[in-house]
Amino acid sequence: MVLALAGANGPWLYRFGSEKYHAYAIDRPGYKAENGRWEIVEFPEGYRQNTIHAALLRTGKVLLVAGSGNDRRNSDARRFDTRVWDPVKGTVEKVPTPSDLFCTGHTQLADGNLLIAGGTRRYERLEGDVTRAGGLMVVHNENPDKPVTIAAGTRFTGRANGKTFVARDPVLVPRARKRFDPRTGRFLGNDAGLGRVYVEAERPGARHATGAEDNYRVRGLTGADARNTYGIAQKLALDKKDFQGIRDAYEFDPVAERYVKVDPMREARWYPTLTTLSDGRVLAVSGLDEVGQLVPGKNEVYDPATGKWSYTGEERRFPTYPALFPTQDGKVFYSGSNAGYGPADVGRDPGVWDVRTNEFTRIPGMSDPDRLETSGTVLLPPAQEEKYLVIGGGGVGESRASTKRTRLVDLTADEPRFTDGPSLGRGTRYPQSSILPDDTVLVSGGSEDYRGRSGSDILEARLYDPDENAFRRVADPLVGRNYHSGSVLLPDGRVMFFGSDPLFADRANSRPGVFEQRIEIYTPPYLHRGEPPVVRDGPGTLRRGGSGTFRSPDAGRLATARLIRPSASTHVTDVDQRSIALEMERTADGVRVTVPGNRNLVQPGWYMLFFTDRDGVPARARWVKVP
Repeated sequence: MVLALAGANGPWLYRFGSEKYHAYAIDRPGYKAENGRWEIVEFPEGYRQNTIHAALLRTGKVLLVAGSGNDRRNSDARRFDTRVWDPVKGTVEKVPTPSDLFCTGHTQLADGNLLIAGGTRRYERLEGDVTRAGGLMVVHNENPDKPVTIAAGTRFTGRANGKTFVARDPVLVPRARKRFDPRTGRFLGNDAGLGRVYVEAERPGARHATGAEDNYRVRGLTGADARNTYGIAQKLALDKKDFQGIRDAYEFDPVAERYVKVDPMREARWYPTLTTLSDGRVLAVSGLDEVGQLVPGKNEVYDPATGKWSYTGEERRFPTYPALFPTQDGKVFYSGSNAGYGPADVGRDPGVWDVRTNEFTRIPGMSDPDRLETSGTVLLPPAQEEKYLVIGGGGVGESRASTKRTRLVDLTADEPRFTDGPSLGRGTRYPQSSILPDDTVLVSGGSEDYRGRSGSDILEARLYDPDENAFRRVADPLVGRNYHSGSVLLPDGRVMFFGSDPLFADRANSRPGVFEQRIEIYTPPYLHRGEPPVVRDGPGTLRRGGSGTFRSPDAGRLATARLIRPSASTHVTDVDQRSIALEMERTADGVRVTVPGNRNLVQPGWYMLFFTDRDGVPARARWVKVP
């Protein structure tokens, strides 16, 4: 069972008296109807984890994924965690986790499963902690007739430097590709098959590092394999080693509540973004590869019908966890938001990407363009208007710089251009944002400095009104949320918040931070404004361009209907959430809604159907499928 500890904070009230008066004031019905209320949920001790990822399942439960939870000890012990939490019953269950899904990517699939791909092979090591020189070995196979398997533990010895390095993982090196003259058909030679593997020096110490490129003999091979296979590496040094990704991919079944293994990705990825396209296939972009380098623009697509991955064609590079959204004309919008790794001058300009042709159209006007890392982006409701809000952000890496700006862009304009929106009041990294059923957006938390350094967590929450282009302060959260945090809209209209991974535990930056394992629930003002409307029988499937009728004794109260796609959130990145306005008309005993016909707008999958009344009070969401 789950232990729930209620409490709340509110803006402006501490100035008026004691904590006792404050607690009384924020519990008054009038205050809650204006500002909402926060409460904390703590799992029993044996069920707590460092939640990095959260996704709402079509069962109404929430999948909470930690993997190793940014704890190297868990990684070394192969101890990985997942929980399924039922916010209605207050129960939490442990789920066997097959791989280290720390810093994976995820998106909702058309059948209601959650695709999860990538994660952690090996943790980073800082320069002073590296005892064995290492880096990337590119294995070449000149044989056009067969691939070559390099086992973990295979040794590579430099032909010039004489130093030996050991493969940490297995790698399959594809066969060479024969080249022919397209006009004459004449054989021109072979292009070697290439495999990438991380290697470390056989012995510790600086004298076993290298300073230049060398050709390496692969030990243990015989015959044609020995003649045709060799390694090439640049310098192999004692410098910092970044996190390394995996190719593993799974579909999480929300009914069986288990991971189902599917074909691995073509590329290993740590910190990737997965974006569902209009045809139900999934685009996988960016991430650090199996040797800790940014995937060199090799993007790929997953087809749920076949369970297979394929490359998109031409290469395009983005920093890790790029915010990529499908557009109504079948392209992909990149807002510039991202979560970190990658060169400061590569792939950071916002724009619209045609995946089919690889054409990228830059969108100008972004303010503070050098402070988009750890910013958040949300497709404003309703999604038909195709307006986006980019929220806060900071400088590249561990920079102290952050911005208080928000930026707006309307993709339906003849010449889209970013303009500034309302200010956040202070520089804000890691802002969490969730679309609400009443067409507002809840923006909460974050920190001014990198990972909350110097006690810079921001205990503030705001509601953004797209019609007014303005923020309104509401009740303050109880818990600071920075790195490794996020938020998810629940079917009853509340919002859950998870995670936070501060670098330090104090303002003096003298004590290491502790991961925030508590969940926090925000009940918006609309749920304190009387009884919600009741909506009863209706279809479980709605088709694009089609209609469905729902019975309701409160039909006269109902004002709007919205399809809201469930969230899959991590690292301030949630490209799944969107709210689609439906046409609505009253019937004799209820309402009839009509779904837009654009497949690029209404992606296949499961949605929460929210009806709200004239005061913005939502009925509990009904789950419907759009095939």
